[in-house]
Amino acid sequence: MNPPQLLYALALQAVPNIGDISAKKLIQHCGSPEAVFKETKANLSKIDGIGTFTIKHLEEAKHLKAAEKELSFMEKKGIEGLYFEDSNYPFKLKHCIDGPLVLFQKGDINWDHAPIISIVGTRKITTYGFAQCEKIIETLAVFNPIIVSGFAYGTDIAAHKAALKHQLQTVGCMAQGLQNTYPKAHLKYRSLIENQGGFVTDFWSTAVMDPSNFLRRNRLIAGLSEATIVIESAEKGGSLATAAMAFGYNREVFALPGRITDHQSQGCHNLIKTKNAHLISNPVDIPYILNWSLETPKKVVQKKLFVELDADEKIIFNYLKKESKSPLDGIAIACEMPTSKAAYLLLNLELKGVCRPLPGKEFELV
Repeated sequence: MNPPQLLYALALQAVPNIGDISAKKLIQHCGSPEAVFKETKANLSKIDGIGTFTIKHLEEAKHLKAAEKELSFMEKKGIEGLYFEDSNYPFKLKHCIDGPLVLFQKGDINWDHAPIISIVGTRKITTYGFAQCEKIIETLAVFNPIIVSGFAYGTDIAAHKAALKHQLQTVGCMAQGLQNTYPKAHLKYRSLIENQGGFVTDFWSTAVMDPSNFLRRNRLIAGLSEATIVIESAEKGGSLATAAMAFGYNREVFALPGRITDHQSQGCHNLIKTKNAHLISNPVDIPYILNWSLETPKKVVQKKLFVELDADEKIIFNYLKKESKSPLDGIAIACEMPTSKAAYLLLNLELKGVCRPLPGKEFELV
């Protein structure tokens, strides 16, 4: 989108009482974001749902000034603004009635020609859920999908890390401006994801982080993809809201079953029971139901036979090769390095596909 129109689209977002749906209605009537601000009161008043309160605020110059300030901030921080009619705006999201007027993105995301899958679930992911999430992404890797999630604790970060491990693009949907990281503990993953995907949001830089933002964020997770996979969920949880949004967008929803006594599987069981989700009995169920070609996958991602390790990573690698598996503290002591450094190096080894975490903070080579 040309800069003037992006500026006016942002200004339109700043006007009180105008959401994504009403903004698109105004643009459709007037022809462009800029034309909305130049339209006469008489013509604006003829648009269904646009009242005198909204028209009055469209005349205020402060909204254009706020948009100029936001656009300047975006340019300084390397944040791209995708207008909903742009050719590079994500195709699936474009067809959501409440899709954002402007989608902000940062990183190296290529939305073209790749299947997009969203993976959500509880923040209290179990060992079973973690293993199945990894197995699903490993199975789907031959199709080179973009893996979308919410960058939160538990299932979200497990999905992002598995995507990185299998050299897939991964996109984190944020519930605040892209200059901030939430949760702070995941700051260490930001550059990794930005180099192999990126982050999106529809919140301005001025937005204050609040739990109420998550529902709005969840519609991006559901809207971007052709299918949403729920790994684990209790009877109530945010991932179920995302699944409901995906179902409402007429997208496929999949749910991983657990044992009937598993608390963190009750939400998945309810989705399956009410026929709002397909049961995953095997990861290959997903491409089969989505009608992806199993004979001619879109891209075969081959694992590296030789991985380059730096000197410190080699120390840990050689120790684990000798010990088979070891807890984090044991690795730090044996390798004569601070625990924090050992944890960082183990993360790098995990993302390179060399080692994997085990229950009890133990690690082993893959």
